[in-house]
Amino acid sequence: MSNPYFRFKQFTVWHDRCAMKVGTDGTLLGAWAEVHDRMRILDVGTGTGLIALMLAQRNLEARIDGIDLDADACLQAQENVRQSPFGTRIRIAHTPFQAFASTVTEPYDLIVSNPPYFKESMKCPEGKRRLARHDDTLTLTDLLHTGKSLLAPNGRIALILPFAQRDDLLRTAENEALHTIRETRVISVEGSSPKRLLIELSPLNTESIITDELTLEDRMHQRTTAYRQLTQAFYLF
Repeated sequence: MSNPYFRFKQFTVWHDRCAMKVGTDGTLLGAWAEVHDRMRILDVGTGTGLIALMLAQRNLEARIDGIDLDADACLQAQENVRQSPFGTRIRIAHTPFQAFASTVTEPYDLIVSNPPYFKESMKCPEGKRRLARHDDTLTLTDLLHTGKSLLAPNGRIALILPFAQRDDLLRTAENEALHTIRETRVISVEGSSPKRLLIELSPLNTESIITDELTLEDRMHQRTTAYRQLTQAFYLF
């Protein structure tokens, strides 16, 4: 049986009632997203609340909203938040993104999401896991279109998704007049092809894109220095 919780340096994330457990993707996004001067942050599909907690640790003045469709995940995220040092600055809501968007009265400086990504042909049988991993309930177009409508003029959308979806993402972003600001190609093991994409989008076109790579493990399957440096404020290693 897997461990029902994952302990970080400043907080613990329980995930035994969540379809999607604490994983590398969420941790990477939480450590990578730019939070400087981002006072209002929205985490779409918050799950356990992991990314919201990481961003709260990195920006001690930020106010963060986390939303999710899974009622059990929201309850567990609320408990994780309450038990953390950041409980007064994070709110968790059980609501669809579009419904939540209709209630927003103040724009966000940053929207983050580790979005669903499996296609119809790859669907897994478990209902909750399907809800967390598939794009039936929130497509990439919906995420970017609604997300852009909630952004402050200089706001950003930061995502992590499979590298294979990069072209689809860029086309969708272009259709929504969102521009790439920063892009990191994530390589699982040295010498292999990118498996994930970390990307930051903005309604403002800076005409310059910061592009780099992050390799998680060397050929001996040891964590790389770059990976350790990115996550050193969180992981207990």
